[in-house]
Amino acid sequence: MLVNNVPENIQNKLQVSCYDCHSNNTQYPWYNKIQPVAWFLEDHIKEGKAELNFNEWDSLSSRRKASKLRSIIKQIENGEMPLDSYTLIHSEATFTEAEAEELINFITQLKDSL
Repeated sequence: MLVNNVPENIQNKLQVSCYDCHSNNTQYPWYNKIQPVAWFLEDHIKEGKAELNFNEWDSLSSRRKASKLRSIIKQIENGEMPLDSYTLIHSEATFTEAEAEELINFITQLKDSL
């Protein structure tokens, strides 16, 4: 996310939990070479980047950013992101209750500042 003054702990959690599917910095795992897993994985990554790519954040209008931020808040609150299929293998990507609250608070402040 190309936003100034993102607290380090928030930035780190976003990178661990979101960037593989929502940035141009995907770290492909070893099982990306195994079919049909690779197709499933690539489809999820393609969908994720189409929905939100943090590397393209600066190109979004303020209105679009606010919409994306509202969606992120809702998905964190509902436990929809990160996907269960991702956290099954990447347990470090799971949000604790405290991390989710911290992220929601930061994202709410960011949205309100637009």
